[in-house]
Amino acid sequence: MSRPTGFADLAGKRVGIFGYGVEGRATRRRLEDVAESIVLVDDASGVDPDVIASHEGGLDALLECDVVLKSPGIPRRRADVLDLEEHGVTVTSALNLWLHDIDRSRVMAITGTKGKSTTTALATFFFQGLGESALRLGNFGQPPYDPDVDVDVEDGWLVLEVSSFQCVDIDVAPGLVIVTSLGADHLDWHGTLEDYRRDKLSLTRAIGKHHTLVPDTPSFRQLADEIGGDVSFIAPDETKLAAALGLLGVHSNSNVALALHGVGLLTHQSVDEVRARALASASTFEPLRGRLTLVAIEGVDGETRRYVDDGLATSALPVVAALEVFADDAVALIAGGFDRGVDYEPLAEAIVARRASTVLITMGEAGQRIGAEVSRLSPELTQLAVSSMRDAVTEARQSLSNGGVILLSPGAPSFDQYKNWEERSEDFTAIVHEMVGKERGSA
Repeated sequence: MSRPTGFADLAGKRVGIFGYGVEGRATRRRLEDVAESIVLVDDASGVDPDVIASHEGGLDALLECDVVLKSPGIPRRRADVLDLEEHGVTVTSALNLWLHDIDRSRVMAITGTKGKSTTTALATFFFQGLGESALRLGNFGQPPYDPDVDVDVEDGWLVLEVSSFQCVDIDVAPGLVIVTSLGADHLDWHGTLEDYRRDKLSLTRAIGKHHTLVPDTPSFRQLADEIGGDVSFIAPDETKLAAALGLLGVHSNSNVALALHGVGLLTHQSVDEVRARALASASTFEPLRGRLTLVAIEGVDGETRRYVDDGLATSALPVVAALEVFADDAVALIAGGFDRGVDYEPLAEAIVARRASTVLITMGEAGQRIGAEVSRLSPELTQLAVSSMRDAVTEARQSLSNGGVILLSPGAPSFDQYKNWEERSEDFTAIVHEMVGKERGSA
């Protein structure tokens, strides 16, 4: 069949859903009154009675489909996905079909190695500060194609967080694309650093008239030829709005600036007006959990230990940014988790280059690799390898007898021990609260 350009094109078709997580379940609900039949396949066994494991006949079942809607977690270049296409099966995504169906001029799509979740939250807050209706959707929120999500309000803005996994399946551009940063991430999925950056920037090159906002940095300037749309390079906001919003780190100034300019562009308001409205209600903004979130403060002989959850930092770049925030503090860094093959040398260099005292506490296979890189550069830097979060917090407390920051900033996914990053952050927070009590004060 010809490539579908919306969910209506799936009417009367046999449709496969490959990957049955949050997105897969939402896709099933969306298709129940559209497709003639639905085939559910997942790599894992026992996910749901209706789901066929890919290694237990699921791939053969997908070959019998007219269209397969691939969930983001299934790599685009995986051999079985390519095999489906070679056999004439159209492979796309539910998010791509939704973008074909929706008024894309209402959509602000935000992607990036780090900062996309915070920028999504900021843009939604800035829209609302102007009295505009806005929904936060996508990678960090709800799948926008879920029937339970009302995206049909004609005058409402749709703020969509998009992962690198999702970018590669999108062939039509939202009205505005923001790229917050580009580092190295998910190389086990994308293949190489070059593929990752190309895949991430592919969203800016999707067809359709659109604006693209990127940070005004040398690295983005060098990639200008790979960035599509009507491109603007945005300098950081230097008005201290980020601090008023409770955001830490100089990188927050860039996220704030991108959100300010994006909201101003779509609403035809000046950046100064958007900023003024945001500042007036800044005390009501709630920074995202797991993004440099202070969970407790503990007194230590006239000094303090601050416990900070940066659990959303699942790649190296945001960990480097977190360390910069606490450049003058003694830090016990809890890092590691599931190893997906990224280059940890830049993170190791940032750890070793710190002026203040640093203790590295490592977990999982990724932690072993981070520790090995640090040992190669600085054998004398104190390291402790642990097998559980409780041991990590215990060792971190003991290592900072004179106060400092106990920082959970893993630089790796959580899948080796936890269901997701939220479960890992919740474990860290619960253990800290058990040991030292609830949050007091602010970071």
